[in-house]
Amino acid sequence: MILRLAALALALALASPVQAQDKLTVLLDWFVNPDHAPLVIAREQGFFAEHGLEVELIAPADPNDPPKLVAAGQADIAVSYQPQLHLQVAEGLPLRRIGTAVATPLNSLVVLADGPIEGIADLEGRKVGFSVGGFEDALLGAMLEKHGLTLGDIELVNVNFSLSPALVAGQVDAVIGAFRNFELNQMELIERPGRAFYPEEEGVPAYDELIYVAHVDKLGDPRLQRFMEAVEAATHWIVNHPNEAWEVFAATDPLLDDELNRLAWADTVPRLALSPAALDHHRYARFAAFLVERGLLEEALPVGGYAVDLFASD
Repeated sequence: MILRLAALALALALASPVQAQDKLTVLLDWFVNPDHAPLVIAREQGFFAEHGLEVELIAPADPNDPPKLVAAGQADIAVSYQPQLHLQVAEGLPLRRIGTAVATPLNSLVVLADGPIEGIADLEGRKVGFSVGGFEDALLGAMLEKHGLTLGDIELVNVNFSLSPALVAGQVDAVIGAFRNFELNQMELIERPGRAFYPEEEGVPAYDELIYVAHVDKLGDPRLQRFMEAVEAATHWIVNHPNEAWEVFAATDPLLDDELNRLAWADTVPRLALSPAALDHHRYARFAAFLVERGLLEEALPVGGYAVDLFASD
């Protein structure tokens, strides 16, 4: 009897090979860093595999490309930014937000802690460095207006992506667009600490910094739901085991295992979305209204026109 059962089990195993995992391509917004912790941990700790997925994470040559490539059907998912999503959909890109990676703004206005700027009102007549025009101008304009100033009261200087170096070198008096989990730590490490002013405390509605976007025609793809479930499981594991998760993350690339990334990790983990697929319609509508008010959008689309909850009908 035992031999017959063993033979039957062997026959079933031979007749039912392990099912191949479904592949997904995810384009990152930048080189791998702690902002991508849920993706890296989901891959390394087997959460993607448990959901039947083989996920390839690809860093872009140009950070502007990932949403465009997803819109063109050349990748499945892109890591992008909520403010940019509103503008891209208004321009006609067939994209939808399907999840959130980092659930708070990271963008900030930064000055030297030991410099002459003690408050935003002190920026009158000063130079402010920026990397990307458009949204950052709108962000800064709203922050200035809360303190009785306008963009006309300051001098904007394009410093490309050298935000903290330009500030430390004295080329500008402040920078907008500095990520609070990176630039502030960079400045601390070279012993030129910064002071940050946070948009969500200075007249700008809170928004999701990093999001996952997919093509509107792919929203019914069951792989996307499984992707979001795996990301949620990985995020909870990170929050429950932050030190162990850091060790796993840092071991994936020697370039990640340094003091800056370790500090950024600690600052990023509390900002990860614990329910990444969930969608706060009011929050998105409120931010769209802000973009209309600042002149970046002509009209605010219904939230469903650019963001979805893949599980809303479950």
